Amino acid sequence: MTNAEQKTLKRSSRQMRRRRSMRRDRSWIWLLGGAAIITVVLIVLLLSPQPDPAAIPGVIAYSDLPRQHTEAPQAYAQIPPVGGMHSGIWQNCGIYDQPIRNENAVHSMEHGAVWITYQPDLPADAIEHLRTLVRGKDYVLISPYPGLPKPVVASAWGLQLSVDNANDSRLPLFIARYAQGPQTPERGAVCSGGIGTPVGN
Repeated sequence: MTNAEQKTLKRSSRQMRRRRSMRRDRSWIWLLGGAAIITVVLIVLLLSPQPDPAAIPGVIAYSDLPRQHTEAPQAYAQIPPVGGMHSGIWQNCGIYDQPIRNENAVHSMEHGAVWITYQPDLPADAIEHLRTLVRGKDYVLISPYPGLPKPVVASAWGLQLSVDNANDSRLPLFIARYAQGPQTPERGAVCSGGIGTPVGN
C-alpha cells in the first residue's frame, strides 16, 4: 500500500470516527432535550391547581368571617347570612314553618349546620319536597325567609348555593357535603339544646 493510500485510509477512518461521535452527540442532545421537556410538563401538571372532583357548580365561597358572639342584631352581607358575628345561642336544627333569627342560625352553621331557606310563597309541594331532603338529618335547618333573592338558597358556614327550583339536584349534594362538612369551624358541636322548637326533623 502506497503512502498516499495509507493517508487516504487514515483520513477516511478519522472521518468515520468523527461522524460516529457526532451521531452519538446528537443522540445525547435529543435524549437530554426530550427528558427536559418531559420534566417541564410534569412540573407544570403538578403545580397547576387541580379541579375538585366533589365541587358543586354554583357554590359561592366566602372567607374571613368573624365568629364573635353578640346579642345585637347584625347586618349581614349575604342574604341569608353564611357566617359572621352571631348570637351565643344556636338555633336547634330541624324543620321550621316560620322565619328564624339570622343570628341564631349563623351559630348553628358554625356548629356545622346547613340552612335551607325558601321564599314563603313557594308552592306547598315544593316546600314538602325540601322538607323530605332534610328529614332525619341532625345538622340541617329549613325555614321560610322573607326577601330571599332566589326561590331556594342553601347555606353553610362560608358557602352558599342559590337555585330556582326546589328539585335542583345540587341541593341534596350540598347537604351531604357540607352538613358537618370540612368548612365547619366547630365540628362536633351540637345542633340541639339551643333555641327554637322545630315542627319536625
